[in-house]
Amino acid sequence: MNITAPNPADTHRLGDHSTDRRMLLLVVIALAVGSGGALGAWLLLKMIALATNLFWFGRWSVAPAAIADATLSLGIVVVPVIGSLMVGLMARFGSEKIRGHGIPEAIEAILFGESRLSPKVALLKPLSSAISIGSGGPFGAEGPIIMTGGAIGSLLAQCLHLSAAERKTLLVTGAAAGMTAIFGTPVAAILLAVEVLLFEWKPRSFVPVVTGVLVSMAWRPALIGSGALFPLSGLAPSGLWVAGAAAALGILVGFQSALLSSLLYRIEDAFHRLPVHWMWWPALGAIIVGLGGLLNPAVLGAGYQNIQGLLDGSFTLKAALLLLAIKALVWLVALGSGTSGGVLAPLLILGGAAGYLIGHVLPGDPGFWAMLGMAGIMSGAMRAPLTGALFAVELTGRFDALPLTIAAAVAAYAVSVLVIRRSILTERIARRGRHVLQEYTVDPLSFLQARQVMTASPQTLPGTLPITEVCKFFADEARHRSYPVIDANGKLLGLASRSDVLCWQGAALLPDETLAEHVSDASLPVAYPDTPCEILADLMLQTGIGRIPIIDREHRFVVGILSRHDLLKVRGHSRSAETDRARNSWA
Repeated sequence: MNITAPNPADTHRLGDHSTDRRMLLLVVIALAVGSGGALGAWLLLKMIALATNLFWFGRWSVAPAAIADATLSLGIVVVPVIGSLMVGLMARFGSEKIRGHGIPEAIEAILFGESRLSPKVALLKPLSSAISIGSGGPFGAEGPIIMTGGAIGSLLAQCLHLSAAERKTLLVTGAAAGMTAIFGTPVAAILLAVEVLLFEWKPRSFVPVVTGVLVSMAWRPALIGSGALFPLSGLAPSGLWVAGAAAALGILVGFQSALLSSLLYRIEDAFHRLPVHWMWWPALGAIIVGLGGLLNPAVLGAGYQNIQGLLDGSFTLKAALLLLAIKALVWLVALGSGTSGGVLAPLLILGGAAGYLIGHVLPGDPGFWAMLGMAGIMSGAMRAPLTGALFAVELTGRFDALPLTIAAAVAAYAVSVLVIRRSILTERIARRGRHVLQEYTVDPLSFLQARQVMTASPQTLPGTLPITEVCKFFADEARHRSYPVIDANGKLLGLASRSDVLCWQGAALLPDETLAEHVSDASLPVAYPDTPCEILADLMLQTGIGRIPIIDREHRFVVGILSRHDLLKVRGHSRSAETDRARNSWA
């Protein structure tokens, strides 16, 4: 048997984590990626401000401007259409990946594209989003900066010829750094990376992401500003009932997030049925956006002033209800049309408006309940409860409200996962024929060892057995494809398989030749009783051998054998632990 393969059992070091010193290299690179994410966020905000000034006020300026201050009368319908036509052309002749809100595209690149993003995306995504938002698109900057920051990390990793796993780490580092710079929410950005983007919790990825986020946060005061983006000064209600009321609000906005997700993809399906090329869809959707702007100009653009207004309690009930209804309509239609923009700011407005309205019948400041609505809807829509809870308190500076934002976020999350199968982010990926599982579990193969799974004291063949007897054994008695071969002391000599027997039968062998003369363990993959099963699975994949001998480290005695079927039984037992229910047996 002539197999050349590494033997991980000899070199594998058991430990709590699999990280090696390359993590330090990623940390160093994350310093540059975090700076790039912060600078990218600053540039995106300036581009949005410039586009807003050009489209609505006809001036070349990067100073902040509110679309609601523009006086264009019927031009309020025309401007969003012009901007959307530009986005459609950029997507058609530039890169189709700039369509949508960015986060699903980042997830898809991570899971199915080896974390590779192109320079086109890095350039066109922020430009198209700035045009879309600046011309009145009802989006925020968070989706575009996640895609842009991710592209910065991915491109740098590609230039340095890193592995796909390392590219993923730097892509997510850039995305989290960009979000931190925009909103000033470092902890929420880290949790977003863990809950939505990384699909793992390893030091190899976690430490560089935190590094990039902290670097971005250090840049933020000089580039964008410091302090809470939307400060909340309203008094929090007190009493035992408050946590229950927060959870009840979370349940409500959980249903709201499920409804919004369902409506979004129904609208997207309607666009797919149109007899025109998708390049024109954003312009058609922009007609509805412009008409919504005629009714309420506050629904146009990112609408950050609306978030602050809800938190300050400056909206009347009628104004908040009008904002909720029209913002939902224009956002769903615009996003369903495939234009470029984000989901987070609109979700904050819609969840905040719902909380604000309910807050008028509950004790306390309505702005406080608006904050809880924001936490809940972000959690329910994105399936990220910790992110939603921390994002709301970091955004407002109200860390005292963290227990209540957790109550609202977890309640909304519970409703969302029970009511709809996929989040507003993963549904888009599923419609492209991909499946995403957003649950973190420990692979049983990673903590079970060979001794717990192997067949102990397996049947072996003596090395003194003549080849003719071996051939007869495999023809008449053998139940397995291969058997360990041992010497007189029980030490492993090699492995004899059915394929070996076929070769021996076709060769001119002397009758007295023995099995020991034709097998060797020099390159035979073996493992030890303490070898993790995941290492054995890798060994089988690399060598193509379906049965691995398990030997004693000191004497090389054969103590067991482990097959593919044994590894599959591990998965079966793990599944049974999830589904089998039995009575308790008390000792």
